[in-house]
Amino acid sequence: MCGICGYIRRREVTPEQLKKMNDTMYHRGPDDSGEEIYEIAGGYLVGLAQRRLSILDLSALGHQPMHSADGRVVVVYNGEIYNFRELREELADYPFRSDCDTEVIIAAYLKWGLSCVKRFNGMFAIALFDREEEAVYLIRDRIGKKPLYYWYEQEELVFASELKPIMACPGFQAKIDKGVLSRYLFQQYINAPESVYENVYKLAPGAVLKFRGGQISTWSYWNVREAYAEAVKEPVKSYEEAKEQLKALLQRAVSLRMISDVPLGTFLSGGYDSSLVTAIAQAHSAEPVKTFSIGFQEESYNEAPYARAVADYLGTAHTELTISESDMLRMVESIPKYYDEPFADSSQIPTMLVCQLAREQVTVALSGDGGDEFYCGYHIYEKVAQAQKLDAPGAFVHGLCDMPGIKRLDLEKKLPFKVRVIAGNRERETKTQFSAGNYPEMARAMVGGMPSGKQALPVHYPVESRYPVKDWQVCRMLLDMDTYLPGDILCKMDRASMKYSLEARCPILDPDVMDFSYRIPHSYKYAAGDKKHILKEIAYDYMPRELLDRPKKGFGVPLDKWLRGALREQLLFYAGHDFMKRQNLFDESYVSKLVKSYLEKGDRGRGTGENYSGLIWAFFVFQQWYANFHENRNG
Repeated sequence: MCGICGYIRRREVTPEQLKKMNDTMYHRGPDDSGEEIYEIAGGYLVGLAQRRLSILDLSALGHQPMHSADGRVVVVYNGEIYNFRELREELADYPFRSDCDTEVIIAAYLKWGLSCVKRFNGMFAIALFDREEEAVYLIRDRIGKKPLYYWYEQEELVFASELKPIMACPGFQAKIDKGVLSRYLFQQYINAPESVYENVYKLAPGAVLKFRGGQISTWSYWNVREAYAEAVKEPVKSYEEAKEQLKALLQRAVSLRMISDVPLGTFLSGGYDSSLVTAIAQAHSAEPVKTFSIGFQEESYNEAPYARAVADYLGTAHTELTISESDMLRMVESIPKYYDEPFADSSQIPTMLVCQLAREQVTVALSGDGGDEFYCGYHIYEKVAQAQKLDAPGAFVHGLCDMPGIKRLDLEKKLPFKVRVIAGNRERETKTQFSAGNYPEMARAMVGGMPSGKQALPVHYPVESRYPVKDWQVCRMLLDMDTYLPGDILCKMDRASMKYSLEARCPILDPDVMDFSYRIPHSYKYAAGDKKHILKEIAYDYMPRELLDRPKKGFGVPLDKWLRGALREQLLFYAGHDFMKRQNLFDESYVSKLVKSYLEKGDRGRGTGENYSGLIWAFFVFQQWYANFHENRNG
């Protein structure tokens, strides 16, 4: 687990500058660092750098950049290849010098070419320099566990695990892409391929980028749509077969992710996913597995007692920390430093706290990420199923509002809020993305006018026809796998864990588990209204049902209380004339009125679609990020 960065440029970047870029990611890899520069044709220099968090082969033999035995290939890489030992047996003719997975990547490329990536079971962001071909390849894992940004301009490429190295690269002009702001305010994150800056992109999950001779090309070796379309051709024939095979695949996935030369544990919230991962890990361990959870003083969203009960039943070595509201508030200031792109999923705060707790004892932690998206766990999936049933009546109401002689606004005001949402949900490409209230319009209105020739991205993802399904629930799950999972959930865990030099591993996102999940009939996942049914049934093989059956809570943060209390003055400053005028990004008049209305409204907007804490928090986080990287940077 590490951070990588580098470049292919004609403009010189000195070794000292490359090291400075690399050291902006010290937290990702405090154990070692390396930087090297090479010359190739066309006047280009190739710089490669890595910060290392030692997990496998702790010796100096794991140092990067790593060269092939013949000197042809150089690699810097962030992540883990869990099946590297199996692959190594197939590569026995290669003269290995180390016992780490990085060298397996090199040997696999030399034997199988770029198709080697399809054999990798892991999470990774790889930069591979083929000196013979004079080409650099960037490769990202299938579901986007590991981040990889790149800046491409004037036939030059700069890449990094985070934005900070790119910001530190000589010549970089940090010009904010205004076109992404409305979508960010609405979604609370920026999904690939966009980034907050112009000419800077995220490599898509499951993609390869090739740079050669000043030109780049990208292609996909795996994606959600194609993997699903291929897998559903061979559905599992029976529920028992599906359960047995899924259980075996999960056992193998957990076992692979327990390979480590450093201490390992699990995150344990007491929910189905983390409890199942922990139970399997404990079954594969001769010693009590170290488990970690945080509790909240606010009982309404405190899950610590449930996690403790699971830990007691499984016999893990459990550590629990109760955190206060002030503990969480102290984390707010660190958000822009470690989430170096605006990111407003507020559960990042308790996630950072549990990562901090785990890092006191372990260097690797297993998580339950992916269970909700692949096995139908979120509450929104119930609402989507209901919306599909009500789509025809909704169309009738929508048509009624458009009849001659009827005033749409007058009629809409008389309709219940939920009816208005269903009636207004008419766009084919965004059917499963219906919104509360007028959030989309507000997100667009908050952003000032676009520069000439520039268009704002739609706040929803207008892509749903790409998924070959009629069931809205399945469609929304696939969409979330493409967007919310990599753009929000996995980004949140990567930055939170890397803040403390902690490696987070996700067995449910094992490639074999993901591909098999597509073969499982949806009725086994959502059975008569029971979300995650098959995953729950596997969990019950390890733990009593009564330990797990309860409403889903998640990590709660009292945003309204904070924004109207401890963060009020800071919010007002960010929404003030002077700050917004310097930015020239937002509609000053609209935003200032919106913030004032929000602060005055209090809890009266709850349940009406007029509680705007999500938009206000996303705005606050953006402004905090801007102050950190632009105001402070510019003095």
